[in-house]
Amino acid sequence: MSQWLDQVIAHAEKTGAPVAWQETKHTASLNALKQHNWPTRKSESWRFTSLLPVETRDFVMNKTADLNSVSDSVSAIAGLDAIDIEFVNGQLLTDLNQLSLPDGVSICGFSNATDDSQKAFNTIKPEKHLFGLVNDTVIDSGIIVSIANNVEFATPIRFVHHVTENSENHSRILVNVGENAKVTIIEHGEGSASSVNTSFAEYDVKASAYLQHYRFALFSGQAIHAGGSHFRLAEHAKVESTVVGFGSALSRLDMDVIYTGEQANAFINAMYLLAEGENFDLQTTIEHAVPNCTTTENVRGIVGDRAKANFNGRIHIHRDAQKTLAELNNRNLLLSRRGQINTKPELEIYADDVKCAHGATVAEIEEKALYYLLSRGIKRSQALIMLNFGFIQELINDIELSAINLWLTDVLRERFSLMEVK
Repeated sequence: MSQWLDQVIAHAEKTGAPVAWQETKHTASLNALKQHNWPTRKSESWRFTSLLPVETRDFVMNKTADLNSVSDSVSAIAGLDAIDIEFVNGQLLTDLNQLSLPDGVSICGFSNATDDSQKAFNTIKPEKHLFGLVNDTVIDSGIIVSIANNVEFATPIRFVHHVTENSENHSRILVNVGENAKVTIIEHGEGSASSVNTSFAEYDVKASAYLQHYRFALFSGQAIHAGGSHFRLAEHAKVESTVVGFGSALSRLDMDVIYTGEQANAFINAMYLLAEGENFDLQTTIEHAVPNCTTTENVRGIVGDRAKANFNGRIHIHRDAQKTLAELNNRNLLLSRRGQINTKPELEIYADDVKCAHGATVAEIEEKALYYLLSRGIKRSQALIMLNFGFIQELINDIELSAINLWLTDVLRERFSLMEVK
C-alpha cells in the first residue's frame, strides 16, 4: 500500500458517494480498492512504469473551481465550434442550465441521471484498473451526455480539464449514443503543474450509432495523469478514435473496446510524443466477444532523450467471434539511444475463422534523410521536425475535423522543438 492510496481510501470512507444512486457501486469499488495490491515492477500491467511519483504524495482535494487559480489553462482550439464543459480540480465550472441544446440531446450532472444512465454507469470500464477504482471512490461530480435515437448532433462536445498546483483532479463522464445517432466527443487535458488527476470516460454506443472520439492527454512536467476511455459497441456501431499523449512524471492511459453486437467497427489512431526524461504508458484491450466485427489500431510513438514509452496492445478474440478482422500495428521512432521503448502487441485467439495481424517496430532517425535535408540548407531543428511529422503524418491526415487538424499540427510542431536531442 502507499501513503497516497491510504489517504484516498480514508477520504472515500468519510465522504461516501456523491449521489444516492451511486452508493452501491461506490461501496463495491471501495471494497475492491482495499483489496487491490499497490502495483510494483512485479505487476505485469505496471512492469515498466514506476508509481514512485505518486506513492508518497499527500492526497489533497482542492475544491476551488476558479479559472483564476489555474496554473495551466487548457488552450482553445481555434476555429472549432464546440460546446465546452470545463472542470477545475474535478469540479464542474460550466453552468449546464445555460447550454442551448436541441431536442434529443441532453447534458446533465449525476443528480439528474435517468434510470438507463444509472444502470449503464460503471459497467463499461473494467474493474481491473487501479486508478479507475480510485476515480470511482473520490469523484464529487460527473457529466452524463445522452444522444437520443436517430439524432445527428453536429456540434462537438469538448470536456476540458484544468488543474492547479499541488491539487487533485478526478472527473468522470458517461456518454450514451442512441441507435442510429451521431456525435463527436473531445476529452482534453493539459498542463505541467505538480498535480494528480484521473479522468475516465465510458461510451455506450448503441446499434448503428457513430461516435467520433478524440482524447488529448497533453500533460507534461510534474503532472501525474491516469485515465481511460472505454467503449461498448452494439451491432453495426462504429467508433473512430484519435488519441494524442505527452509524457510527464507519470502518464498512463487505458483504452478498452467491448463488442456486444455483430458488424461493429472500431478504428483507433494513437500517438505519444515524449520529451527528455518523460514517461508515458498506453494500454489498449479489445474484446471481440461476437462475430463479424472489425478492429484497426495504429499506434505511433516518438521518444526523446532518456524518455520511456510503454505500449501494451491486446486483442482478445473469444471462441464465438468468428469472421473477426483485427489488425494492430505499433511503430516507434527513437530520437536517442538513451531513450527506451517497451512494446508488447498481443493476439489471443480462440476462434478459427478470423483474419488477424499484429506487429511492432522500433527505429532511429535515418541519417541519410537527415543529411539530405541539412545539405539543402535546412536547419537541423527544422529538419528533425519535418522527419517527425513524416513519421506520424498518416495519422494526422486521418483527422476529419479541419480545425483540430490545424490546431494539432501547431501543437506538435512546438512539441517536436522541445524533443530535439542536444
